[in-house]
Amino acid sequence: MSESWFYKWRKAGPGGRELRRRQLEEAIRAVFEKSGGTYGSPKVFVELVRAGWRLSVNTVAKVMADLGLAGRTVRRRRGLTRQGRRPAAPDFVKRDFTAQEPDLVWVGDMTEIVTE
Repeated sequence: MSESWFYKWRKAGPGGRELRRRQLEEAIRAVFEKSGGTYGSPKVFVELVRAGWRLSVNTVAKVMADLGLAGRTVRRRRGLTRQGRRPAAPDFVKRDFTAQEPDLVWVGDMTEIVTE
């Protein structure tokens, strides 16, 4: 590269790609802040496409990573039953479901036994 081209390049400032990247960064920050910091790259991408931007999800993800922006993760609800946290119910039948007379041993599927 010649010395004259270097000084011409340095004087010219940012080119088209750099300008677009800066505009994209501003747009991503605006959408992210508008969402309260909750949107991740897929939702930010959808908002930008609706605003008229032509880009890919991966581009948005890369720019957000470079800016240090990350959406809020959804906390999945865990089940309420925990194995081994409390002792099991006593087994009065001792797994023997035969009865000598009616109405002595009841068996159900743990949802409901309809009685009157």
